[in-house]
Amino acid sequence: MEKTYKAIVNDSFEFTMKQSEIDSLDSITQHNSKTHILKDNTSVAAEIVASDFHTRTYTIKVNGNRYTVSIESELDALIEEMGLSLGSDAVENEIHAPMPGVILEVNISEGDSVSEGDTLCVLEAMKMENALTASKNATVKAVHIANGDTVDKNALLIELED
Repeated sequence: MEKTYKAIVNDSFEFTMKQSEIDSLDSITQHNSKTHILKDNTSVAAEIVASDFHTRTYTIKVNGNRYTVSIESELDALIEEMGLSLGSDAVENEIHAPMPGVILEVNISEGDSVSEGDTLCVLEAMKMENALTASKNATVKAVHIANGDTVDKNALLIELED
């Protein structure tokens, strides 16, 4: 099956591209941050002004105009559909249930200081125990769960603050 990519430009326009369309470009020449693309005898010069590898977001300049472009693969779409996240999106102030289950342990209280990697709570789902950990150093702002609680997917469990 052919790979498909989605490009979102300025959070307003969405384009879907297949790998064969990318491969069909006549020529792509890159020198440092400047790129020259040739397609059907039409030349476009673009410059990558800024890039964020973790979010796959790029600011490019074409003919003096700046565009913010986010690139998503089929895997990114599947991860988002499942309610999961990768990279810098995983670092947030709210801990949500990744799936429905029962809270087995709550290891923190409001006002506690936690370090990145500390186990905040344990969620049992599908007969497996899942330790939910702090994604950064923070203070516990609120705890919305207790031992034995049943939670739905995406339920707000814990709030953190910097």
